[in-house]
Amino acid sequence: MHLIEMRTLPQALAMLLRVLKAQLSALWLSLPPFCLLWGALLPGRRPPLLEEGAGEPDGAEAPTVPTSVNYHFTRQCNYRCGFCFHTAKTSFVLPLEEAKRGLAMLKESGMEKINFSGGEPFLHERGEFVGKLVQFCKQELKLPSVSIVSNGSMIRERWFKRYGDYLDILAISCDSFDEEVNVLIGRGQGKKNHVENLQRLRKWCRDYAVAFKINSVINRFNVDEDMNEQIMALNPVRWKVFQCLLIEGENTGEDALREAERFIISNEEFEQFLDRHREVSCLVSESNQKMRDSYLILDEYMRFLNCRNGRKEPSKSVLDIGVEHAIKFSGFDEKMFLKRGGKYVWSKAEMKLEW
Repeated sequence: MHLIEMRTLPQALAMLLRVLKAQLSALWLSLPPFCLLWGALLPGRRPPLLEEGAGEPDGAEAPTVPTSVNYHFTRQCNYRCGFCFHTAKTSFVLPLEEAKRGLAMLKESGMEKINFSGGEPFLHERGEFVGKLVQFCKQELKLPSVSIVSNGSMIRERWFKRYGDYLDILAISCDSFDEEVNVLIGRGQGKKNHVENLQRLRKWCRDYAVAFKINSVINRFNVDEDMNEQIMALNPVRWKVFQCLLIEGENTGEDALREAERFIISNEEFEQFLDRHREVSCLVSESNQKMRDSYLILDEYMRFLNCRNGRKEPSKSVLDIGVEHAIKFSGFDEKMFLKRGGKYVWSKAEMKLEW
């Protein structure tokens, strides 16, 4: 016997009404836009999203624009700097055309500046790979700024002759003007003199109209050094001075390839170094706080690296999920990027330098 036959008619009707009410409630909850518009029809009412001054719904954020990107396309290096925080954990390098595809995607998403780094970017294919990327970014993508960070040991004048026109800035890492200190740090390479090579690269940058920049990591072995005279003589467009930084899994921790604890200095020591060089007008300082989250870093797989938790946590590759989605996992702090002077005159065409 059917259930309805076991009940009185009023009981059956009540049960059907309860079922119908539940179904209507579910339907109503599935139509929030309709609810908002219905509210708008009532006198004196507007739906919340249409109120004057209202922005996006709570929790929604405008997509991050990758204005300035650092692409570490290789982890391999010919130096062994003891504090290195992007170590040779893989030997992978994307095929040239795949790298170009990713760079074009970044340009489409708003990239204005690309910086190629490593590892040592001139190690792979003796600089031809990075040269082709530099040419592509300037000639095809027409980026306002294309730069490279290098230790300078493998750059030859013939590279400038072939690719110098396409490069805006060459940054050379130099942590000391005392060659013995460079050897202690790990920037020694046999009989080659790092400081002498730096001076040669400065001349080539002037000869081939490339803006010259110096990067220095201030650590236990150079924190008391006075570099005023040498920096002013080299006259770079920028002297980036970084406080030595620990990154879990890179230069500290069980799975790290370096043990950088012995290189670490205090905030007070870093400030003393900066104060000693306060007359150098091109100095741009970056403490640990400024560095950690203010860079958009792509690794060799074109994955954004999030450093907010003190280690590099990768997103999925932009080649697989696109820039807009991947960049959400970058941990990028745009306010700190601007605060540290991340946006500056970075195209050599606008620098008005005397070559």
